Amino acid sequence: MSILSKIYLPKDLKKLSFSELQKLNDELRDFTIEVVSKTGGHLGASLGVIELTTALHYVFDAPRDKIIWDVGHQTYPHKILTGRKNKIHTLRKKNGLSGFTKRSESIYDPFGAAHSSTSISASLGITAARDILNKNFEVISVIGDGAISAGMAFEGLNNLGHLNKNSLIILNDNEMSIAEPVGAMSKYLVKLLSSKSYESFRDIIKNFTKRLPNEVGEFAKKTEGYFKGYLTGNTLFEELGLNYIGPVDGHNLKLLIQLFQKYKKKELHGPVFLHLITQKGRGYKPAELSKDKFHGVSSFDVKTGVQNKSKVVTYTNVVSDTLLKLAKKDKKIVAITAAMPSGTGLNKFQEKYPLRFYDVGIAEQHAVTFAGGMTTESIKPFVAIYSTFLQRAYDQVVHDIAIQSLPVRFLIDRSGFVGADGATHAGSFDLSYLCCLPNFIVMAPSNGEELKNMIKLAQSINNKPSAIRYPRDFAYEYNNNNNFQKILIGKGKILKKGKKIAFLNLGTRLKIVLEINEMIKNHHKLNCTVVDMRFAKPIDAKLIQNLKKTHDIFITIEENVIGGFSSQVNDLLINKLNKTPKILNFFMKDEFIDQSDIDDQYNKSGISKELIFDRISTLLK
Repeated sequence: MSILSKIYLPKDLKKLSFSELQKLNDELRDFTIEVVSKTGGHLGASLGVIELTTALHYVFDAPRDKIIWDVGHQTYPHKILTGRKNKIHTLRKKNGLSGFTKRSESIYDPFGAAHSSTSISASLGITAARDILNKNFEVISVIGDGAISAGMAFEGLNNLGHLNKNSLIILNDNEMSIAEPVGAMSKYLVKLLSSKSYESFRDIIKNFTKRLPNEVGEFAKKTEGYFKGYLTGNTLFEELGLNYIGPVDGHNLKLLIQLFQKYKKKELHGPVFLHLITQKGRGYKPAELSKDKFHGVSSFDVKTGVQNKSKVVTYTNVVSDTLLKLAKKDKKIVAITAAMPSGTGLNKFQEKYPLRFYDVGIAEQHAVTFAGGMTTESIKPFVAIYSTFLQRAYDQVVHDIAIQSLPVRFLIDRSGFVGADGATHAGSFDLSYLCCLPNFIVMAPSNGEELKNMIKLAQSINNKPSAIRYPRDFAYEYNNNNNFQKILIGKGKILKKGKKIAFLNLGTRLKIVLEINEMIKNHHKLNCTVVDMRFAKPIDAKLIQNLKKTHDIFITIEENVIGGFSSQVNDLLINKLNKTPKILNFFMKDEFIDQSDIDDQYNKSGISKELIFDRISTLLK
């Protein structure tokens, strides 16, 4: 009988001997691989923290002690050990477990996550609340080397050092976030105090560190040939007021347990910063050898590691192809990403034009203002960021770009529903938060060819910011050639001419709108007008004015919440024209939709083909 089969909750770990705990790690690693091979998800990060996860739950007393995981990519082993083992096969599926930590899912998830760099601030908030209420529990946060480079992480560390609260920050340094970590922080971690000899910093070891196991120092000496700040008193983290320990072998289970026990016994106190070195994808050769260490994977064959990925062209591929074509002739084009070169398709641009490519790390706010600065010197930056991540830079979009009317070109990937990643990664709000801004041009292509032409248009817009939003989906009607069709700003395109009903579609739902039009034609003997609006702002007011002369019902369709494209159309029809027609707006429901397949999310949100047709049929009757 396997050891894992007897583990249901963290308290069961405490009954195990050390040798049993080591065997459990092997079983936990194999089980995680087996599960993710079927569900897909973030495998590499979870494999890298197996020993850390078991050590934390072996020593600390969750859920009384609070263990906060940054992002949540690495929490599959944590979920398995905290009462969710029997549901782990539902990971990222409808009505199943989230791919991230989620408070409503388990009392062992004290703080929900999915976006990076929030754990230190959250843990400090919990720590402060603990002290106000005179409670007695430990607060531990685990953050990655990519996530700690973000500004919010530094804000949390700065405040933690100032408040001097007893808490444990664990840096999981695998030197491999989604993409290779970039920036000064990454270099600092790799070469921390390498210029100092062991003899020179031995004298400044603080008194409390004398109680640490010898293995800490021995490992520090071996790491990459550097001492990496072994127990020093003047690392960046020490200067921030933290007690720095490391680097420590994050796969040395015995040592991790010893360190955590010493912390729990208050032998180490104050804000302690523990620097662990781990290996992403550890224990699974295909992941260890993969360039991205199996960060985010689809289902795959366990023996070979070959993933079941579709070979069709995606909208992200269209962006990649088009930027390469335009940049070949226009030397002023640069590409900017925030730690997502592969996910946004800019990795090909990076290979072809390395001097015009910028990965700023997990720093969306900086990426936006950095691009704004470039435009003041006539450079043409294309900033590719997921819709959900651009939310983090909204103040910069408003203050630094829109108010100054700077021509930054935003490529907004993963707009609309994203399936298995759920509400935290859905691009549900970008039309609403961009269409309300003066000076902005906001576009949404209906197919791959339209996206290609819109990027060409954005290249020519030099007096104001522009944004193109597109989904995580395959791009139909796309030709990878050098032929571009000119698009005029704010001009829509009539695809089907009819009467009574005018469909005003924005984005890639156009395909189902054409199908709905055929359903209405067959069931109600009515030919409708179908328009690809292309622009959420400015909308084609002249086209709509002309349609109003011959149409009684206007139907808007978009993959966004209230306040986006439909708001622009309604304002025109209700406030700026003499006679108001009947209006039906179809957009995402006013709720967060959990992970599921995208068709189910459309249905749940009320914008599936069948639900739209039913509402129109009711109106016609």
